[in-house]
Amino acid sequence: MARQLHGVILDVDGTLIDSNDAHAHAWVQALEENGEHVPFARLRPLIGMGGDKVLPETIGVQKDSPKGEKISKRHKELFMHEYLPRLHAFPQTFELLKRMHEQGLKLVVATSAEPDELNGLLRLISPQASDFFTQETSAKDAPESKPNPDIMQAALKRSGCTPEQVVMIGDTAYDIEAATRAGVKTLAFRCGGWSDEGLRGALAIYDGPADLLANYDSSPLVQGL
Repeated sequence: MARQLHGVILDVDGTLIDSNDAHAHAWVQALEENGEHVPFARLRPLIGMGGDKVLPETIGVQKDSPKGEKISKRHKELFMHEYLPRLHAFPQTFELLKRMHEQGLKLVVATSAEPDELNGLLRLISPQASDFFTQETSAKDAPESKPNPDIMQAALKRSGCTPEQVVMIGDTAYDIEAATRAGVKTLAFRCGGWSDEGLRGALAIYDGPADLLANYDSSPLVQGL
């Protein structure tokens, strides 16, 4: 018999908001301004990790080093001021959140974004979007970003649920790995740019929020895990 679901842990970038390309472009520009040429094609598959992973992976620099802090700060400035105002939520994101909320599911954000970035992203969905979430966990709540499970464990603690009572919705292999390491099953979205092969390990894969909403009654959100 399937276990009843009590909560949903949600990624934001690439899952609810079409922002993965913007993050990659902001990293490319921030790196270029600091004397580091890293092609977009090299950066794009890394989006979904936090800056603590992106910089060591691309240029061998730690985020908390002087150079790493400078690049990370510039990436955030570029993203917040040049890209964020032009971004949008994926179709029917608000409606999906509303449906899950009305079902009585606890909704918890688990993102590598900083708190002010998260607030800006959620406002793209709706000024009321944050009302749907029981709790929000962001970069400040996790010593290490995805694919480490820290953010998932923080989200579980905030939700008051066990790993067996929740499902995570994400768009990258890093989401799936972080959730799996925390004992949580995942529903994956293709809208973040990953292939089905890259999303291997997910319980089910949907095109995005609209696709999950269209198949809501047959999904694990209703049928259980």
